[in-house]
Amino acid sequence: MSAADLSGMVIAIFGPTASGKTAVAEAIADAVPSQIVSADSMQVYRGLPILTNQPVRPTALVGIWPLDHEGSVAEYQRLAHEAVDGALSEGRTPIVVGGTGLYLRAALADLELPPAPPRGARDRWERLYDRLGPEHAHAALAERDPQAAQAVHPNDRRRVVRALELHDAGESLAPPRDRLWGDETRHPALIFGLEIPKVVLEERIQERTEAMFESGVEEEVARALRAPVSRTANQIIGLREVAELPRREAIAAIALRTRRYAAYQRKWMRRIPSMQAVSAARPLLETAGEILSRAQRA
Repeated sequence: MSAADLSGMVIAIFGPTASGKTAVAEAIADAVPSQIVSADSMQVYRGLPILTNQPVRPTALVGIWPLDHEGSVAEYQRLAHEAVDGALSEGRTPIVVGGTGLYLRAALADLELPPAPPRGARDRWERLYDRLGPEHAHAALAERDPQAAQAVHPNDRRRVVRALELHDAGESLAPPRDRLWGDETRHPALIFGLEIPKVVLEERIQERTEAMFESGVEEEVARALRAPVSRTANQIIGLREVAELPRREAIAAIALRTRRYAAYQRKWMRRIPSMQAVSAARPLLETAGEILSRAQRA
C-alpha cells in the first residue's frame, strides 16, 4: 500500500464482529500517520482484554473505564470527539473502527442525545418489566409511546426499560425525525463497511470463541467479577456465560450470542448512509489497500 494524503479526513470502518475490522485499521495505520479510535461499547472497559478482544496496539478509547463505571453514549461521544479532533490537530488521520453502530455515529457526528434518567428511575422501570413480563411491559410502553414501542422488541429488556425512562422524562426513544442517520458529520468522513460471507464469519466466530478459552478467559472473568460490575458492563457478551456455565456450554452459548449480534450489526450496516461496501473475504492487505485507495481518490 502506498501512503496517501488524507489531510483533514476521517476514515470509519464498520462491520460485524470477527470481520477483521481491527486488523484492517491497523494495516491502514501502518501506511499513513494516524490515530485509531475505537467505537466498541465493550472494549471501553478494562479488565477483560481477552473477552472483549481488545487490540494490543495502542488505540484510543480502549480500556478507559473500570467495570463498575456506568457508561453512556453521551460520555463516549465527548471522549471520541476529543480523540478525533486531537488527531486532526496533529496532522494525523483518525481511523474510527468498531462494531457498535451508535458509538460509530456518535464519534463522527454531533448527536442530540437524550438525558440520563434521574437516580432510581431505571430501578423502578426494571422492577416493572420484571413484574409484568416482556409482553405486558411492552404493552405498557405502547400505551405511552406507540412509536417507540414499534422500534423495540418486547424481549429487549434494556431498550424497553430505556424507552419507559425517556417517556417519563418527556423524551422518546423514537424522535420525530431521524437525527441518528443523517449524512452530516463533524469532519469530512468516509465510512466503509466490511462484508464477508455468513458461513466464513460464523467459522471465525467459533474459532475466536474457542481461542479465548485457550488464552485464559475463565481466569480473567473470575478476577474481574471479584469487584462490582455496572449495568452497562454486564452487557458484555460472554461475561455471565463464562462465569456460570461449564466450558463447552459456555463456548456454545457465547458463539450463538455472538452470531446473533453479528446479524444485528449487519442490519446497522444497511442503515448507515453513504457507507461503502468493501469485501473482507480476501487477504488483509488487499482490503486495507482498497480502502486507502478509495480514500485517496475521494
